[in-house]
Amino acid sequence: MGVREGFEELYGTAPDGVWAAPGRVNLIGEYTDFNEGFVMPLALPHTVVAALARRDDGVLRLHSADVAGPVVELRVDALEPLTDGSWGAYPAGVAWVLREAGHPVTGADVHLSSTVPTGAGLSSSAALEVVTALALDDLYGLGLTRPELARLAQRAENDFVGVPCGVMDQMASACGTEGHALHLDCRDLSVRQIPFDPASQGLALLVVDTRVRHALGDGAYAERRAGCEEGARQLGVPYLRDVAYGDLPAALARLSDERVRRYVRHVVSDDHRVDRVVALLDAGDVRAIGPVLTEGHVSLRDDLRISCPELDLVVDTATASGALGARMTGGGFGGSAIVLVEASEADTVTKAIEEAFDAAGFTAPRVFPAVPSAGARRLG
Repeated sequence: MGVREGFEELYGTAPDGVWAAPGRVNLIGEYTDFNEGFVMPLALPHTVVAALARRDDGVLRLHSADVAGPVVELRVDALEPLTDGSWGAYPAGVAWVLREAGHPVTGADVHLSSTVPTGAGLSSSAALEVVTALALDDLYGLGLTRPELARLAQRAENDFVGVPCGVMDQMASACGTEGHALHLDCRDLSVRQIPFDPASQGLALLVVDTRVRHALGDGAYAERRAGCEEGARQLGVPYLRDVAYGDLPAALARLSDERVRRYVRHVVSDDHRVDRVVALLDAGDVRAIGPVLTEGHVSLRDDLRISCPELDLVVDTATASGALGARMTGGGFGGSAIVLVEASEADTVTKAIEEAFDAAGFTAPRVFPAVPSAGARRLG
């Protein structure tokens, strides 16, 4: 059953519209967004689709086709931050943050369905927030820009759900473009669409969902963010983005805390890796980004320490089986890795990864191509 039909069956009337927002996978630049640095995500074809109808009685009704349970009914004027991890906190948080910003949101009926894998580090939560924000913006004629929608969605996750994420995921979902990666400056939210079409070069970018479920609300993400902020404070800069790559050795020598030093080294070097990937893609040399991806994984594994055995096994097996490069992507502690391969070798590398997981006694991974796709949009 489609989302529109599901809405009609649930609420007994037709929705005012149907919207979609994609998940994302990040090509390079991890834990750099909240340091006001640079990232390069791309929108996936997997989306959260939402049917909505405006209400003017202050009632917000939420339902997901993917989660067992009745319609969740809330009062928009009584919304308060929820940190219980429930899926409804994400769309409710968007309604809350819009009202907090002074926008006259007076309720809605919402029905959702998602093809974005949850817990896989592919930003299912950001897609849920962005599709809700875009729909409410349309329904209420708020006239918000895509970066404004992304910022509001980020604030919903930060202040309502309680996850201190950066803005990359929401910007990727809101602003992605088919056949491109999004070069995002997280300081001013300026974007540049970088042509990235692996298939046209005889390549494939695979996503390997390890099926190890991560939860960024468990404190590990927040601890690393706090460590980065402490590093910036000790170095006397507003954010780690303000430490030039050429000055990194001198900056590290000034830090006495080994943990903070590792975090700083990762962030500053990953910003530099984003620059390198941009230059290579601008030159049309997609294959050459492979080693930069692998180098990024080593930094995430050894300096940020957010990998896990399953992610490391993907990267090690892929590169040993002929992949051009691989790295974990997303918040870490599980989730997914990306693998850049010659298209002719995709099946061979995939089989090697599946066999390695089986031999290690791990749950079989899910492998699929990452196709750079369109961002959030109205479907009808």
